[in-house]
Amino acid sequence: MAKYILADNQELTRFALESLVSQRSEQTVFKASDKAGLVELLKVHENAVVLLDYTLFDFADEEQLLIVAERFALSEWILISDELTPQFLRRVVYSSHQFSIVFKDGPLSEVREALQAVERHQRYISQRALEVIINHQQVEEERPSILTETETEIVRAIAQGKSTKEIAAERFSSVHTITTHRKNIFRKLGVNTAHEVIKYALRAGLIDSSEFYI
Repeated sequence: MAKYILADNQELTRFALESLVSQRSEQTVFKASDKAGLVELLKVHENAVVLLDYTLFDFADEEQLLIVAERFALSEWILISDELTPQFLRRVVYSSHQFSIVFKDGPLSEVREALQAVERHQRYISQRALEVIINHQQVEEERPSILTETETEIVRAIAQGKSTKEIAAERFSSVHTITTHRKNIFRKLGVNTAHEVIKYALRAGLIDSSEFYI
């Protein structure tokens, strides 16, 4: 029996989704109003399909979402939202095959197609989502790099959790030199913390999620 968790805080949307899901054969529907409730339901129903409006739910960022999805590896997710940024779409789509993407203002047929795909354990990315990802990638590729090759390598090392001392040792450089590079990197990227540098490295594709240091 298929199990669905509706994680959407708009009553009208939740009613519509429940109506669509109820058309599937042999299904059970659960509802979650926040992240904590969603996690509790997934503990019991690890292989459920989660229909989530990310923009209205209480996930702090995409990292929290990916962590929950990774924790419940048997779950599958259909993200149904009004607006999702290109950075968010790229991060989620490239990091996990658990996620399907449709937009709330898209045709109803896309939601049906997403449900059918997930039933076959395939993911569904709407045409609009694909176009957003491809267009953003083209813009990124055309944009000149603001970091030097050395700075890019140091960003990658920072994202892998290496200290300034470790980076200096690996590069046969002084701690002072690496510290100077770090300051230049922070200035060029307009960031103040290593965590923000890591986010940049993920968005820019310098590292993948398996290299992400927590």
